[in-house]
Amino acid sequence: MKKIKKILVLPLFILLLLAVSGCGRRPEGNVYTQTKESKTIYWGVKADTRLFGLMNIKTGKIEGFEIDLANALTKQILGKNGKAEFVQTTPKTRIPLLKNGNIDAAIATMTITPERKKQVDFSTPYFNAGQSLLVKDDSDIKNIRDLNGKTAVAVKGTTAVANVKKFAPKAKVLEYDDYGQAFAALKAGQGQAMTTDNGVLAGIASENPGYKLVGGTYTTEPYGIAVNKGQNDMLKQINKALEELKANGTYHRLVVKWFSGIPGFNVKEAEGLNG
Repeated sequence: MKKIKKILVLPLFILLLLAVSGCGRRPEGNVYTQTKESKTIYWGVKADTRLFGLMNIKTGKIEGFEIDLANALTKQILGKNGKAEFVQTTPKTRIPLLKNGNIDAAIATMTITPERKKQVDFSTPYFNAGQSLLVKDDSDIKNIRDLNGKTAVAVKGTTAVANVKKFAPKAKVLEYDDYGQAFAALKAGQGQAMTTDNGVLAGIASENPGYKLVGGTYTTEPYGIAVNKGQNDMLKQINKALEELKANGTYHRLVVKWFSGIPGFNVKEAEGLNG
């Protein structure tokens, strides 16, 4: 199936300006009707998250599981002539851009939470994310309980620390500013495991031989596609298309394409088929 790969990558200051100004590309009204008329869906995506959405500096295009899934959803919703256009978002800009009509839907590693549900509506989950552990291949840590008496590394400002304390109360957690620093600490032996979402850890493991995920997920934090409040027709079409892609095997093929072969990563668990 030929995919539309046109990508709009806007500088962060422009995204912020659009977000606060309320100057959206979609006028107020039924978003689904407007997508049918234009034969185009504007997707908010990540460009800095390996395996999900990452800018390829050689091609200037964003690549990943969420990009492929958005392309497939677009064709399923609008037909073979439907176009998917991608707007780079960040955790800070994705909801404002969505609410101001700059994007029609956000597929950007966005965990479905009660707090976010107050601002936007979510599709059924498309990725069964949850907190997991990344360790060296020769580690004796098999699951979260094995962290008791050991040290984990995590990123500041995430729920990782509280979750470790909940499931392994005797573990020590060292916090770092970002994933790169946390992984560097793990490699240096400052901790015996790194903990965050399984998808993020899979991305790290995919480019760092000698490391694996263990223990499956010990929290449930599924990712959903977000649409603005009141856009029930668009949400219905996304859910319908997602169900059809799962039924015809497209969804499974995309999960396997991006996540199979990563040591310790459970593809079925990511699809919500077990665990």
